[in-house]
Amino acid sequence: MLNQIETYSPTEFITLVYSGEDFFNRLEQLILESKIEIHIQTYIFENDVIGKKIIEALKEAASRNVKIYILIDGFGSFSFPEELIIELKEIGINIRFFSPLFSTNSFYLGRRLHHKIVVADSKIALIGGINIADKYFGKATSTPWLDYAVQLNDEKIALSLSKNCMDIYYRKKQINRKKIASVYQDFEEISVDILQNDWLKRKTEISNAYINHFRNAKKDIVIVGSYFLPGKKLIKALKEASHNNVKIRLILSGISDVPIARRASCYLYSKLLNNNIELYEWKKSNLHGKAAVVDNKWTTIGSFNLNNLSSYASIEMNVGINSTEFSNKFILELEKIMEQSERITPESLKLKSGISSKFINWTSYWITRLIEIIITYLPQKRFKKLY
Repeated sequence: MLNQIETYSPTEFITLVYSGEDFFNRLEQLILESKIEIHIQTYIFENDVIGKKIIEALKEAASRNVKIYILIDGFGSFSFPEELIIELKEIGINIRFFSPLFSTNSFYLGRRLHHKIVVADSKIALIGGINIADKYFGKATSTPWLDYAVQLNDEKIALSLSKNCMDIYYRKKQINRKKIASVYQDFEEISVDILQNDWLKRKTEISNAYINHFRNAKKDIVIVGSYFLPGKKLIKALKEASHNNVKIRLILSGISDVPIARRASCYLYSKLLNNNIELYEWKKSNLHGKAAVVDNKWTTIGSFNLNNLSSYASIEMNVGINSTEFSNKFILELEKIMEQSERITPESLKLKSGISSKFINWTSYWITRLIEIIITYLPQKRFKKLY
């Protein structure tokens, strides 16, 4: 794991952020330096060592009369203590669960608040796939989960994100229908799009961006794919790119916190290899990143997994970056990751894929598909209340 730390410069428009100290130092700094308002919306917020550190920073900000809004997912943050929520509310921090797992309205696993966003003073934003938990920070004896985010220093984007977060926090019915405007920086030759996916609100910007960029790729695609189980459209787009002689490299989980999901991904290995897609397994820590680079020009980083849960159930957010300089920088990082990963070839796959292993992979694939169908589609028809 390349746990790099970059010096923070407020003049930088966009910065690649790494899981570990880099992300959490930036997060703590944004909170401690905030003056007006902070939004945090995340899938997992653990009350562990790093979680407590962030909570203390938020308490300090609240003592300075900074308005704070925290929205955490009812399933992903199920263990977040109720007594801590009461304590935070008493000091003026606005905090609630998104779609509590058990409520009087519904029992709905599928629709989850999966994006990870921090906005400070409507000026600076952090967007990526990194949750607030020790496993993303790492320890002396363990490497942080491999993941990425981007820091955006742009008031136009940050203001739009603040409004978006506020709408979601207060359950406004028209949330996510509006597309957040793109931003172009002439002096850095960068354009940035905030991409959202919320299928129930007819927002499919991330999945559409992936498919369109894969189909139009000319030379090279690199994908970081945690919980990789793409649907038919994404698979078709990758096949089309491969048939057009585009070099495709895919970085996947060698170890996973969801073993059945990893086994389901393994079921696809032979098909991917048959389409000349290079496969690499990262085994130094859990791979949690969700990112891609196309033709060393377009990069996307965020919360969106290449599977049906992200496409059709969860609320997701990615950053789409059109910049050769940024893409080249990220490609260098990913090539170093691939150098430290195990490459899967047809020969190595054959050696490790016995009859029992193939059966487990096949079973895992279809069980995972069935679970996705159940928790993604059925509850939509049963419950009218989405939050």
